[in-house]
Amino acid sequence: MRASPRRRYRFRDFLSPKVLIMLALGFSSGLPFLLVGNTFGFWLRDAHTSLKAIGFISWVGLAYSLQFVWAPLLDRVPALKFLGQWRGWLLISQLGVAAGLFAMAIMGTGHGLAALGGAALVVAFASATQDIALAAWRIEIAADADELGLLTAANTLSYRVAMICTDSLLLVCAQHFGWPISYGLCGLAMGIGMAASLLAPEPIAADLVAERKQKQKPLWSPRGLFDAVAGPFIAFFKAHGVLALAMLLAITLYRLPDFVRGPMVNPFFHDLGLSKDMIALSRATVGLASSFLGITAAGLISLRLGLMRTLILGAMLQALGVGANALLIYTGNNLAAFMVVMGVDDFSLSFAGISLVAYMSSLTSLGYVATQYALLSSAYALMGKFLKGFSGAAVDGLSIRIGLMQAYGVFFIGCAAIAIPSILLLAHLARKHRQQGDLGVNLA
Repeated sequence: MRASPRRRYRFRDFLSPKVLIMLALGFSSGLPFLLVGNTFGFWLRDAHTSLKAIGFISWVGLAYSLQFVWAPLLDRVPALKFLGQWRGWLLISQLGVAAGLFAMAIMGTGHGLAALGGAALVVAFASATQDIALAAWRIEIAADADELGLLTAANTLSYRVAMICTDSLLLVCAQHFGWPISYGLCGLAMGIGMAASLLAPEPIAADLVAERKQKQKPLWSPRGLFDAVAGPFIAFFKAHGVLALAMLLAITLYRLPDFVRGPMVNPFFHDLGLSKDMIALSRATVGLASSFLGITAAGLISLRLGLMRTLILGAMLQALGVGANALLIYTGNNLAAFMVVMGVDDFSLSFAGISLVAYMSSLTSLGYVATQYALLSSAYALMGKFLKGFSGAAVDGLSIRIGLMQAYGVFFIGCAAIAIPSILLLAHLARKHRQQGDLGVNLA
C-alpha cells in the first residue's frame, strides 16, 4: 500500500460509495461471529448446558483460525467469474452463512448438541471465508494508505455494530420470541451483505494480478501450486526478515485475554441473574457508544503516536477491560455498575481491535493479500480459539474450591494477566522498528 499525503477528510468522504458498501459488508462480516461464539453460549446456557460443554463447543470458532489453509484457493480461483475475484467469494460465503443460520434455527437444541454444533461449524467456516475475501477486497480497493484507514475504520465500526446487535437486540428477541426465531432473522439479515457484494466495485489490480499469475503459473501446475501455497509466506518473510516471527508471535498473543474469556462472558452474566433485557439495553446504549468512542480514539491516537505505540496502549486497555468484569461479582445485577464495566470493556476491545486490524493490513503484499491476511488473522486467533475451549473446565474446576462467583472473578483476572507477554513483545518490536527506520506504515 503506497503512502499518501496527509489530508483532512470532509463529511462527504464518509458517505462515498466505497465507504457505504464497506459499512454493509462489515455488518455482514460481524453478524455471524457471536452467533457461533458468546451469544451461542448464552443460548446453550439457557438450555441448561454445562459450562464444560459450552467451552468445548466453542471450538467451532477454530474455523476462523485456520483461514490460511484455504485462503490460497481464494487468491487464485474466482468463485463466480461474472462478479470477479472477491465479490464472487463474498457472495458464495454469505449464502453459506445464511444457510447455516437457518439450519441452526430449524434444529435448535432439541436435535442434540452434535447436530447444532455441526450447523454452527458450517456458519463459522463460511463466515471465515467471508472474512478472507472481505479483507482482501478492503485492502485492494483502497486507492492509498489514507483511504485504507478510512475503509478499515468503516469496517470495524459496522462489524462492532453487528456484534452489538447479536449481543443485545438478539437477546431481546430471544427473550420474547425464542432463540430459533432470533437466529432465523439473522439469516435473513445476511441479505444486507449479499446486496452490497452485488453493488461493490471489483479491485481491477487484483484481477489483473490473478490473471497474470494464472497465465504464467497455472494453479494446477507444480509452479502454480507452489506459488499459491508457499508464495505468500515466502514473500512475507522476505519483506520483514527476522522480525517476521516476532511479529507473528506478537499478533498471536495480542487478543488472547479476550478470546480465552469469551465463552464464559454470557454464562457469567446469566449466573449473575442479569436478565436478557437488561444486558441488551446496556449493550445497545453504553456498549454501542463505547465501541464508537474506542474506534475513533484508536484512529486519532494512531495518527499522533504511531501504530506500534497505539497497539501497546490497546493491549493495556484490553487487559483493563477484561479484568474489570471481575468487579461484577461484588455488584451483582446492579444495572449502573454493569453499564460502567460494559462501557470500559467495549471501549477497550474496540480500541485494541482496530489497532490490530490496521497493523495486519499494513503488512500484506498485492497478489497475496488474501493468504497473507489470513495467515495474520490465523496467527492472532488460533491459540486463543484453542485455549478458550478449556475456559468452562477452568471455571468449573475453580468453583469446586472457591465457589462459582469467585471462580469467575479469578478467571477474568487471570485472562487480563495474559496481556503482559504481548505488551513486552510489542515494546521490543517498537524499538526494532525505530532502529531500522521502518516508517512506511507509520509504525513507530
